[in-house]
Amino acid sequence: MRLEPFIAVRYLFARRQKSVVTVISWVSLIGLTVSTAALIVVLSVYNGIGKITQSLFSTFDPELVIEPAEGKTLHTTEIDYRGLCETEGVEQVSQLVDEMAWVTYGSNQAIVTLRGVDEVYRSLSGLDTLLYEGCYLLRQETPEGDEPIHYLLVGGEVWNNLGMRLHSNMPAAIHIPKRGTSSMGYSLDQAFNIGYAYPAGYFFIQQDIDRRFIVADIDLARRLTAYSPDECTALAVKLRPNADPQKVKQQLNALLNAEHPSLKIKDRHDQQPLYFKIFRTERLGIYLILSFIVLISTLSLVASLSLLIINKRKDIFTLRSMGMTTQRLRRTFLTEGLLICGVAVISGLVIGFVVCLLQQQFGIIQMGDGNFVVKAFPVAMQVTDFIYTFLLVMVLSSLSVTLTVRHARI
Repeated sequence: MRLEPFIAVRYLFARRQKSVVTVISWVSLIGLTVSTAALIVVLSVYNGIGKITQSLFSTFDPELVIEPAEGKTLHTTEIDYRGLCETEGVEQVSQLVDEMAWVTYGSNQAIVTLRGVDEVYRSLSGLDTLLYEGCYLLRQETPEGDEPIHYLLVGGEVWNNLGMRLHSNMPAAIHIPKRGTSSMGYSLDQAFNIGYAYPAGYFFIQQDIDRRFIVADIDLARRLTAYSPDECTALAVKLRPNADPQKVKQQLNALLNAEHPSLKIKDRHDQQPLYFKIFRTERLGIYLILSFIVLISTLSLVASLSLLIINKRKDIFTLRSMGMTTQRLRRTFLTEGLLICGVAVISGLVIGFVVCLLQQQFGIIQMGDGNFVVKAFPVAMQVTDFIYTFLLVMVLSSLSVTLTVRHARI
């Protein structure tokens, strides 16, 4: 071992008398350790919350959605629908009809987005697992073979605003404007297509979804919008478990847009661009705030290293007498500072990992009483967070140590 690292290791691990230098050294070490662990824990919790939120969005937002780039609807008979269903990586395809609607229930009313779905949508979305009350039921055939009885699954906020009740004999009235007509000068029946459906249940997924959507059978939605049996506003695509969304997206682009370049295929990031942009911005903001805390923690390291240099005046004089140059002395104290940084960062990463692991396994910190999707704070550790945290703390600490040693009088 070279002389400079040997002396630095001795200064770091040798027994010292209790003094101000010792206390400040421990404070700097503990400060960097805690700030490093805090970075890991906060980022991991934020990742966990983000995954929970994204999983809730995925109930309504399919993995891939195919929409017309121009116009409002597409016809399944005009595209290679069979080839779409047989594309490698595609498990299921569901047809959707989304339309703004005016819904009345008793004396209450609301403007909502009516989503008409087919039979495939239940297994594609998993909406039936998120019903707060009620059951997944959209239509019921009648023994006489007449018009089937239609039911609605309603967003929680819409349900409360309309004052809906389960097992009620009163249906909700769904009004959708007729094509090519205006409400001016027309009666209600002349201006709107009107359908009736009974509330079957309600769900709480995400606030923006809960306050806007009601889900109905696609046949009812097509009748109210005067769409043909092969007409829909979008196609929802569910992928196989190990399929790569980007690869499948490219395959579908090549298949569908070869004959119909007016179709656009969106993944979940394309479907919710504002949410993912806000999520990345908030995460960057948290990272910068915690980086500032780390920077403040390095100030104690500056004080510790400065006092150590002052405290080791006799050692410096002895080493000079032995022929050690000023440059080598500076290198010795620089190594000492970097050793403190390294020990603090590694300790912080280990502590952060242990805390996150305990939270994952046992859910020690609860989210409190309330209507939460999970009881304990979710945690999702990422290797990149550990790498970026290590680099951040080491860079900031190294700069502080380098500047301190360079301007110290040795």
